[in-house]
Amino acid sequence: MGEKFTSLNYYEMLDLQPDATLFEIRHAYNAALQMYQADSLISYSFFPPAERETILGLLEKAYLTLINEQKRQDYDNELIQRGVLQEKVRKTSYKIPVNIFDINRDQSKTGVTNNQSAALRTRIMENKIICAIISQREVSGADLRQIRNELAIPLEQIAQATKIRIDYLHNIEADIIEELPAKVFLKGFIKAYLKCLCLEPADEICNKYINRPVFAERK
Repeated sequence: MGEKFTSLNYYEMLDLQPDATLFEIRHAYNAALQMYQADSLISYSFFPPAERETILGLLEKAYLTLINEQKRQDYDNELIQRGVLQEKVRKTSYKIPVNIFDINRDQSKTGVTNNQSAALRTRIMENKIICAIISQREVSGADLRQIRNELAIPLEQIAQATKIRIDYLHNIEADIIEELPAKVFLKGFIKAYLKCLCLEPADEICNKYINRPVFAERK
């Protein structure tokens, strides 16, 4: 990569300008996830698994900082003090939609307000890729990850909203069956994951994940 990824600031990691809008931040994060996920031919060719996981963790941290107004302001002030950022002008030409999840507020078990849930459901219904995945006879971990990426929702936000360990969520999306809990617990995890993304019907989609042949020998 030339310059080490860990030495980049959050804007550089996501290939953004300091005046990027929230929409641009979400779009850049989603694009970065597509590039560095385990099934990406680009990252598979250039980065070993451990380094790729480190990059994904940094991208997640960058996203959660820049998407939060107060955290972003504090981070920008830090960059200014370090002489990295000289001037920052926010784009205000149009209203920016609020973040899907606000992990700093205790709103509900899913971490979203009613208005945010309605908006998220609308986005799901209008997304052809998500609708196609939901209509499949089986839903894999990669399918769940693709849906989450389409919605540009970091896995860490789901972990904080559902209180499920993030390594379990990683294993669910990667279909690492041997590292998943017993079916009776896994079913609850999948339902919580789906409800957090406002994916419906949660029971039906959960069964499409749980009842695959790969789980045939698990109890």
